[in-house]
Order: sequence, then C-alpha cells, then structure tokens
Amino acid sequence: MTDVLDLQGVTIRRGATTILDDVSWTVREGERWVVLGRNGAGKTTLLQVASGRMHPTSGTADLLGERMGRVDVFELRPRIGLASAALADRIPPGETVRDVVLTAAYGVTGRWREAYEEVDESRAADLLALFGIDHLSARTFGTLSEGERKRAQIARSLMTDPELLLLDEPAAGLDLGGREELVAALSELAGDVRSPVLGLVTHHVEEIPPGFTHALLLRGGTVHASGSLEETLTAANLSGAFGLDLVVEHRDGRWSARAAL
Repeated sequence: MTDVLDLQGVTIRRGATTILDDVSWTVREGERWVVLGRNGAGKTTLLQVASGRMHPTSGTADLLGERMGRVDVFELRPRIGLASAALADRIPPGETVRDVVLTAAYGVTGRWREAYEEVDESRAADLLALFGIDHLSARTFGTLSEGERKRAQIARSLMTDPELLLLDEPAAGLDLGGREELVAALSELAGDVRSPVLGLVTHHVEEIPPGFTHALLLRGGTVHASGSLEETLTAANLSGAFGLDLVVEHRDGRWSARAAL
C-alpha cells in the first residue's frame, strides 16, 4: 500500500518548549486513524504538521508523496481536508451554510467575487445532504447549533475531494445526541471505500466511529503506542497515555473507558 502520510523523527520546538519530540507516524491508503492523548500531548500540533500548516523543527514530513520544505504548500493543501476549531473561527458568522461549503473550492472562508461552476454547486449540495444539513443551506453559519456547525465544517473539508481528511476534535462541545449523530456520519464515511484516508483527533474513546482501523496514542509530545485499534487500545496503553488506571471495553463496534475502581 502507498504511504499517504509519512512522518519520521518529527520534532516541533517553540523557544525552550518541545511540543512534539521525535514523532514517527506512517498512514497508508485505506486506513482510518484516531489520535488520542491528554490535553497538551501534542495532538493538534501533529495535525498541523500532517495538514501542511506547520513545518517540523527537525525530522521529515512526507504528505501525499511530497516532502515539506520542497513543495509549494499552497498547491498541497487543497489535497488535504481539514476541520478544526481554528478554521471555524475564521468563517464569517454571516456566511450562508451553502457558501461555507462552496468557498472551500477556492480555499477561502468568505464569499467575494469568485465564480463557481455547476459541478461545484452540485458537489456542495451533495455534501450538505450527506451530513443532513441541506435544509440549512440558506441559514447563516452564526445561527447554527454547535452540532450543525461541526457537520458544516466536515462537509466543507470534503469539498475539494481530498486524498487525506483530518478532523481535530469534531465532537468537542456537542451534547450526547449531537455526538452520536456525528459518530454515525463519520462511521458511514469511514465505511465508504471512496472516502479519503481519515485522521481523527479526540480525547475520548467513546467518540471513535465504527470502521476506524488504527490508533496513535501521544503522551507528552511522544508516541506512547501505535498500531491497529485492537492491539493499541488496551487498558495498559490507555492508562499509560492518560496517567490514570483505566478499564477499557469494546462492545458492538464502540469503545468506552472509565477509571478503575
């Protein structure tokens, strides 16, 4: 299988602080990865490197066969879909939901004078329907619930038909119903062979959609464990990553974890 993402010895330093320390991570075609770890473990920074938004201080980052530092990132980034809180903050609250998705075709977050082809209009409509928000297409982004915003962001991240899709805590801030709706949508996406390679950052194993195949556990900016879900999401590995004695269960395709009594 082809390597979609290949990070080798990636280190990120900001002043005297090391955020990622000698991280290696290889993602291949057809895989669906979840990245887990405590606050400050380096998850969001890792996705910034994987999406071409941040260069390593040392080490190498090969994204879709292109090496960071040797490629025009503005040509690379449209091939990588990204949904994150930082991106959501840049979306104008008065932008219609339809245009939130549509403007991704030009890599902008606000409609201006750009013209769109019929194929773009059709794809945006299909993505809104896929995530169950086509009835909200004329609503403004600022009037949506948190769950509706999350789904609009993921629909937007798929607009350019990316080869790699990275989602940074897409269930953060959702209530139970919103979380379950999102998990179901992501599970459907994971099970579609036409979908891009997926990378999902979360704090909670309960948010891992059925259909995901691999896990990367970070602790203190380093790789604590990595591999298939079944081999990686053990009580010992999760307890070590989160610094707490945990009981882990896997039932009906879903994971759960709680503190050991």
